[in-house]
Amino acid sequence: MTKLIIPRLQRFFARSQSLLPGVAAAIISLGSLHFGGWKPLEQLGYNSLFQLRESGILPKPTWDKRVVVIEIDEASLRKLGRFPFSRDRYTQLLQSLSPSQPAVVGLDIIFAEPSPKDNQLADTMSAKGNVVLAKAWDDRGKPLPIVPTLDAAAADRGHIFHKSDTDGIGRQATLWLRDIPSLAIAMLRVYNADKQPQSGELEKFLSPPSNGSLEFQRAWINWPGKAQSLPTYSFADVLEGKIPNDALNDKLVLVGTTATGLDPLQTPLDRIPPTDGVYLHAAVIDNLLNNRLLQPLPEWNKWPILLLLGLITSGILSKLGPIGRIAIAILLPLIWYAVSFLLFTFNSILMPIAAPIGTIVLTGIGIQLREQQEKQQLMSLFEKYMAKETADLIWQRKNEIFKNGEMKPQEMVATVLFMDIRGFTSISEQLSPSELMPWLNQYLNAMSECIMDRGGTIDKYIGDAIMAIFGIPFPHTQPEEIKQDAQNCIAACLDMSERLKQLNQQFEREGKPKIEFGVGIHTGSIIAGSVGGGKRLNFSVLGDTVNIAARLEAMNKDLKENNPYRVLITGETWEWVRDRYEAKPVTSIQLRGRKQETTICAIVGKK
Repeated sequence: MTKLIIPRLQRFFARSQSLLPGVAAAIISLGSLHFGGWKPLEQLGYNSLFQLRESGILPKPTWDKRVVVIEIDEASLRKLGRFPFSRDRYTQLLQSLSPSQPAVVGLDIIFAEPSPKDNQLADTMSAKGNVVLAKAWDDRGKPLPIVPTLDAAAADRGHIFHKSDTDGIGRQATLWLRDIPSLAIAMLRVYNADKQPQSGELEKFLSPPSNGSLEFQRAWINWPGKAQSLPTYSFADVLEGKIPNDALNDKLVLVGTTATGLDPLQTPLDRIPPTDGVYLHAAVIDNLLNNRLLQPLPEWNKWPILLLLGLITSGILSKLGPIGRIAIAILLPLIWYAVSFLLFTFNSILMPIAAPIGTIVLTGIGIQLREQQEKQQLMSLFEKYMAKETADLIWQRKNEIFKNGEMKPQEMVATVLFMDIRGFTSISEQLSPSELMPWLNQYLNAMSECIMDRGGTIDKYIGDAIMAIFGIPFPHTQPEEIKQDAQNCIAACLDMSERLKQLNQQFEREGKPKIEFGVGIHTGSIIAGSVGGGKRLNFSVLGDTVNIAARLEAMNKDLKENNPYRVLITGETWEWVRDRYEAKPVTSIQLRGRKQETTICAIVGKK
């Protein structure tokens, strides 16, 4: 049972480590979401959805034909005088609308100051029975009461309170301010009064929120299009009878200012120049009539989505190379944005954009940082022991050998080399410590370069001795690979012999002792992996092959005849290199665990 459980736990923790960047990215993203860090980017995402839909890439909505605007525009001001108009102008407007018979008229105009012509306007409003007035507050939050005469004549009243986002764009409308409906809601209540009870979404918005403690009931606006695409008529033209009689028949008519600077409003589709506040009420009416207010994703749903995105992204990216990661890093955000756009277009669902895409990007960054840490950890283990090309290869194939911060134990066939300096003890007695170490390091550095240049790996330095392996860290199973490792090892020995001649000439000129080395080589099975405790690990190899190579190295002290390079190899190694190098049998030994004696050969040169 233990043999089954432990490997499963190891696989679980290995997978968990690969998912950690995604979890960390999701946590960072959620924290930023909670504290409003994503808000500016989410606002840009909101804008982009409308702009993309407006481009016509998919079928786009149009303004509800039941909604129209009568605008107090520049032309009206030139003809009728400056704003605000006298009350008789509104009386004339309402009288001019009689032939058209609109369903409801909403005046987005503040009537807070009494005037001599209020009674006439009130009488006209009472006769119509479908006029809704606007409630407002001053800059200090003090209510601006409607003139009592007009207030009593109104069919309903609705507030025109609105607060744009920090970037100046109107994204949300306040449907109810405590128990006061917005102008749009008030108009719909009048519009709906003589019709059959409405089913679905509209009915629930026509009454105050059931939660009495809720001060504001806001809704996300789904702008149907640019303001200019909504049927709009000039105030002056209506007074002069220049519009068709049926243009406003059974319509919800909004009357408001559009002249420059009177009531500016920015929308995702109308920024430069901005549109006007009256269109905010038109958009709300449109959305409620067509059940297309935007439905943002509930906050509690964002948490699992971001976490899941982080995990999925981490799981995918951790298995890919650089090109694949770049492709996925581009593809995943595009997929998320495309899904968000489709849900927005066809279902009026407002998905978060910046936070999910940010989570994907943060996960990618986390994966890169984690890999950099792993690479540094791995390279610090190998960079001083092998050629850069070998270290780079290890990193490319890290998943084959790197596990939980350690090298996976692997059994393989490799060629092991032991070498040390002959007579090092007596030499060290002749030199002071300050002379000995530079002299020794110069030698070790030269020999190590020869080994690594031929693809060998320095396993360790043991005083003046060097242990190196050819054929790690990746198992070589093909005969051609094992043969190449053995030949590389012999080539390195000949390079070291040549390099040592040059080094000894330098030592002679400097008055330093010359060096002779002995080398033992054996090719056989080894176990390679991390050796040590929790606080200190080394990559090393174990096995009888190592012991045999060490034993051959020591035999150089006695086997000097027919051994010009001081390199002794076993018969097993000789079988791998005999087609390229010359060697002579010098002796045979009985190795532990073997019935037959092992032939020992000395390398005498290339063929």
